[in-house]
Formats: sequence, C-alpha cells, structure tokens
Amino acid sequence: MPATERAVELLTAAAEAAHDKKAENVLAFDVSEQLAITDAFLVASASNDRQVRAIVDAIEEKLRIDFDAKPVRREGEREGRWVLLDYLEVVIHVQHDEERTFYSLERLWRDCPVIPLPSPGPAVTGSAASSGSAAE
Repeated sequence: MPATERAVELLTAAAEAAHDKKAENVLAFDVSEQLAITDAFLVASASNDRQVRAIVDAIEEKLRIDFDAKPVRREGEREGRWVLLDYLEVVIHVQHDEERTFYSLERLWRDCPVIPLPSPGPAVTGSAASSGSAAE
C-alpha cells in the first residue's frame, strides 16, 4: 500500500519549511512497502550544524501549526549533525552535508519510489500573491 495522503501532505509541508531555511537536496521516499513502522522518509541536508537546527525548528513549527502534528520522537538535536523527527506516518532526517554523504540514505532506499515534492522557489509575499504578478 503506498504512502497515505496525510503522509504526503506532511512531507510536502516539511519540504516547504526546509526549503524556506535553504535546505539542500530535499528528497522523499515511499518506504511503506519495506517498513511497517512508517510510510515515508524525508531527507534534507545543510552545510552547518546551526542550519540543521534551523531547518528542524522550521519543520516542527510548520507541521505543528498547519497539521497540529508533533513528533513522537526527536533524536540528535544536541549534536546538530543529524536530527531525526518521527511523526509516525513520516520520518524526517535533516543531516549535515558530511553525514548525508557518509550514510547515503538515498542509496539505502534507492529501490523505494520517490515522492514528488514542490521545487524550492522564491517566497511570495501576501501583496504580490493577491494582486497578481509584480512584473506585469
């Protein structure tokens, strides 16, 4: 059974929050066929420990506000090298670039379907969004 609609919604919102904090190489995998404990993984990376923490904080805030979702488990925050957020339906990995390269989660889960995510883009302000294109 593929990842649930809610899992995809959580991943999409988490990816948007990660992109807002300049996360790199954000990928999502449907692991529902391989794991019974979760539907999907989101993996994102950052160039330093401080950015890893900022991305994690932004994801947590977005999912709490938009979905009333709180992680049941949060690991690795103290070191800031690889933080894992477990929301049951989805597990989010935010890794320092070095950990991302070393552990290569995308290689480990390469047989799992990739879940399409929105591309990072410039933030749209409320006034530009409501009045149409600012470049008209």
